[in-house]
Amino acid sequence: MLSNHSKPAARKGVTAFLIISFAGTWLWLLCARAVLGLSSTNLLLQLPAFCMPGIAAVVVRRWITKEGFADAGLKLRLKAAWRYYAIALLGPPFIAALTLAFAAVVGLWDPDLSGPGGIPGTKDLVSVLGLMAVALILTPLYAGEEFGWTSYLRPRIFGGRTVPSLVATGLIWAVWHFPLAFIGYIEFPNVAVGLVVWTLFFQLQEIMLMWLYQRSGSVWVASVAHSGNNMVCFLILGEMLNDTEGLGALAPILLSLVPMAAICLWIVGSRRLTHERPLPDPMLARHGGGTD
Repeated sequence: MLSNHSKPAARKGVTAFLIISFAGTWLWLLCARAVLGLSSTNLLLQLPAFCMPGIAAVVVRRWITKEGFADAGLKLRLKAAWRYYAIALLGPPFIAALTLAFAAVVGLWDPDLSGPGGIPGTKDLVSVLGLMAVALILTPLYAGEEFGWTSYLRPRIFGGRTVPSLVATGLIWAVWHFPLAFIGYIEFPNVAVGLVVWTLFFQLQEIMLMWLYQRSGSVWVASVAHSGNNMVCFLILGEMLNDTEGLGALAPILLSLVPMAAICLWIVGSRRLTHERPLPDPMLARHGGGTD
């Protein structure tokens, strides 16, 4: 998975990151459920688990490879990257709208057109804006995953080459989530099918998150989008589509793959993913400083 030219320190860092991320998350989920009896919807169960990749990246950067945080994308870059913050904020409700439109076209959702002129009313708009505000507030929580997967791991596997590193990161990210399908966090009618669809969903999401991260130069842009995906897009879709006959919790994920795939094809087809400069040798970077 690592490039043949990777230094031993880089290999050591990636290995340590994966061990901490997976062991820390999975052991905590086991302890929280089996020992503490916490519900899968309890924030005390979710927060330590979802923050673990970020914790792992900090531990590796600070104490294992000692490479520091110069390439971590920690600056907000509000002025330079405002367009991408806007995309990250507006993208999740846009994907939700496209998904609902697709579901209506294929007959899997019957929209309520009782609003003025057959469009959603003020109450619906206020609800969406409220979810977007909540997503912004919760962005630091989702930054843990982005700081781990998109900022730390992806550039360090397969020499950072775009296609293999994206596919590998999406697959690793998906597998890291798999235990959630067995503790009630998400319930698929058919677990095997659900995990396959979920994996494809993570692959597509990673393409969009990587594009936002590369274009903005800030992990916070990707974190805004990640928070919006969870707190806006899939809360809306879960509310609207979870009653889809025979699909249950799989419906929002499965139907959203269509607009997400179209967006990813646009990103990849128009070559909007960039080739990144090689990462510094951790043995040399440990003497540097700063946060970008």
